[in-house]
Amino acid sequence: MELTDRKNIYFLGIGGIGMSALARYFHSSGYNVSGYDRTSSAITDQLSHEGIQVFFEDKLSSVKDEFIQNPIQTIVIYTPAIPDQNQLMNYFKDQNYKMYKRSEMLGEVTRNTINLSVAGTHGKTTTSSIVASIFQQSQFSFSAFLGGISANLNSNYYRQDNGGDDYSITEADEFDRSFLYLKPTYSVITSTDTDHLDIYGSKEDLEQSYIEYSKLISNTDHLFYAKNKAENIGGVSYSVDDHKADFYTSVRAQNSVGTHFDICNHLGEIYIHDLFISLPGIHNLENALGAALMCRKAGIGVDAIRKGLKDFKGIKRRFQYVIDRNDLLYIDDYAHHPSELKAIISSVRSLYPKRKITAIFQPHLYTRTQDFMSDFAVELSRVDHLILLPIYPARELPIEGVTSEALLQKIDHDDATCILQEQVINDLRSRDLDILLTLGAGDIDQLVEPIYENYGK
Repeated sequence: MELTDRKNIYFLGIGGIGMSALARYFHSSGYNVSGYDRTSSAITDQLSHEGIQVFFEDKLSSVKDEFIQNPIQTIVIYTPAIPDQNQLMNYFKDQNYKMYKRSEMLGEVTRNTINLSVAGTHGKTTTSSIVASIFQQSQFSFSAFLGGISANLNSNYYRQDNGGDDYSITEADEFDRSFLYLKPTYSVITSTDTDHLDIYGSKEDLEQSYIEYSKLISNTDHLFYAKNKAENIGGVSYSVDDHKADFYTSVRAQNSVGTHFDICNHLGEIYIHDLFISLPGIHNLENALGAALMCRKAGIGVDAIRKGLKDFKGIKRRFQYVIDRNDLLYIDDYAHHPSELKAIISSVRSLYPKRKITAIFQPHLYTRTQDFMSDFAVELSRVDHLILLPIYPARELPIEGVTSEALLQKIDHDDATCILQEQVINDLRSRDLDILLTLGAGDIDQLVEPIYENYGK
């Protein structure tokens, strides 16, 4: 595909985290970029501030003339979350515009680069963002397309141009087999936990898709996978504590500030010494390990790896400390899968063993709630006080019998309730908060600011 033949890029679903990264890429590359989304958000507000026009009406009249009058010079990029009845989608299809799914276009714009991709059910965004932080300390030219807002960059897209070979850093998304559009040179696979069964149908089909993805990396020495979390992959294994892995960590010190560690090989020899990551939790140590190994293999020096890890400030909505006082700790996190809930609750328990946890959880997708209802119940039973919000549907229609109330019935807990999102602040006022968690991948992030306004000052 010759992108140079086109000058207009229109996005359907421009406010999505992956879509907005691509929009920023094209905008910074000199293209005329505009797009539609259903509702405004912090992302769409920022895109507008950067000079990208965003519209919220599903009407042809909202599309600028140059996109309508020049279909030959226009590309439309869309997300699978756009419903079939969307008027703009149907117009562009009927008029035979050149249309690409987000994943297809990401594959196109990174095809001629040396690509580093991070795949896995969990940890993609943190790991790829650590990779970007490390690359910032190098002399390499690169573009990073991230699945979250990096606290270092305050963006999900970053470009560093130092001349020479061009590298790209991407997340390899397993949803809808999107990662099969990529051409990775190096990759990390963080886990192959079951998810997206509405797409795959079975755990076996999901695992097979990861195997297909792993075959895209021609050199198995360039493929790193988390031992015991991504089996049947082949390549180089890594683990936080399994000394049978090809590489593992030797922890020097660990507390709520972060972790000092060395990386050792399977012989017990130190491979990289004296590293520090400021993110709490074993899962984040594992993310840092995978990122460091891939960067070293890609030619990044040890000093750049060390500084990139040390300087990494985290990702918004990934174990993000919103309030950090002696009397109240408030952490916001994107966790929306049982394994992710287990990781963050375990991390908080480990760091603050004597404190009481109040968790607000918004289930994400009816299908995921249905597939993992029992697992969700087990993990959510581990907090001291639980507030469930209605399921966030995203692209889905309701499934009969699949509700937050049904999930509540399975949770073994004396202090658990279901309320609406607009009732949360009043509910919290009646509670003696110690540690508060907001958890979920939907619009639960809209609670962060009002909670901070009420408790953070």
